[in-house]
Amino acid sequence: MAERGAHLTTAATDEGPSIFEVLAQDTLMGAVRPALQHAVKVLAESNPSRYGFLWRWFDEIYLTLDLLLQHHFLSRTSASFSENFYGLKRVVTSGPGRPAHLGLPRKQRLRSLLLLALVPYLRAKLENILARQRDEDDFSIQLPQSACRRMYRAFLAAYPFVSTAWEGWVFCQQLLYIFGRTSRHSPLLWLAGVKLMHLNAQDIRNLDLKPQSPPSASNQSVGQRLQGLLSTAVGGVAVSLSTSLSLGVFFLQFLEWWYSSENQSTIKSLTSLPTPPPPLHLDREQTATAANNICPLCHNVRVNDTALATSGYVFCYRCVYVYVKAHQRCPLTGYPTELQHLIKIYSPEG
Repeated sequence: MAERGAHLTTAATDEGPSIFEVLAQDTLMGAVRPALQHAVKVLAESNPSRYGFLWRWFDEIYLTLDLLLQHHFLSRTSASFSENFYGLKRVVTSGPGRPAHLGLPRKQRLRSLLLLALVPYLRAKLENILARQRDEDDFSIQLPQSACRRMYRAFLAAYPFVSTAWEGWVFCQQLLYIFGRTSRHSPLLWLAGVKLMHLNAQDIRNLDLKPQSPPSASNQSVGQRLQGLLSTAVGGVAVSLSTSLSLGVFFLQFLEWWYSSENQSTIKSLTSLPTPPPPLHLDREQTATAANNICPLCHNVRVNDTALATSGYVFCYRCVYVYVKAHQRCPLTGYPTELQHLIKIYSPEG
């Protein structure tokens, strides 16, 4: 059984990555986005006037950074950032092999770049529009609509079914990859015309070699200089991000789990304060008096019921006001109490 399971976790070829490797690299960038989004949200809430634009334009800023990052890795390592992190490369399915350090051919690189960065951006935008549309449908009056508006609403109504069909296609593709029936685990790779392979020893040696010295500045135009500076800056950011992710992958996965919508109910149950039990030093007479509409201080029927936020017990307003003002504590429990902790109780009969 163990031998059979080992065969199921690999692709048809020896150089192909296992299903666990390809799924891990797929989820890596998915963990970076929510973690960065939460950091931007905290920064914007701390100083809205200065950093608010980062939150308002987060999707566009992230798309720009993602395009630069993925273009750097696709042109230098023939792989996306997450694929290079796991030691994988993209290989063109048709045509001769190409060393990883030369990057993908122009056609496949452009396709891969659009599918890696633009498709997630458009999907996030559509989901946000769909969520806003649902809120408008729930809290607004429907008026007669134009033809364009009806087509727009029909598209939004069909989007969940399209998304479900896409997820089903991805799942079937992964099953076929597990059993070695296909060389690609994702339809996005099929659309890009590439497949994933492990980096071989020669690729690793070529990637580790230092780049050749650039031509002198006197022989370069202004555009070439700017392009070189931008490439150097993006390369430095890419190397820094790759190094930091090597140390913080677990932390990113934890943040993704902690701030996921499915986990919010668990977070609330873990972080909500439990209801404190009643004090143990109260005698039965005091407890029975407090429960029978009798003020524990004057021992008469309560008038103008007032509760203490610190203990939850109810008294006459005049009685508890005078006592708390003089002693700064609850008459029954002894908990420290101030006048602002008095809460007036309004009954439906009143």
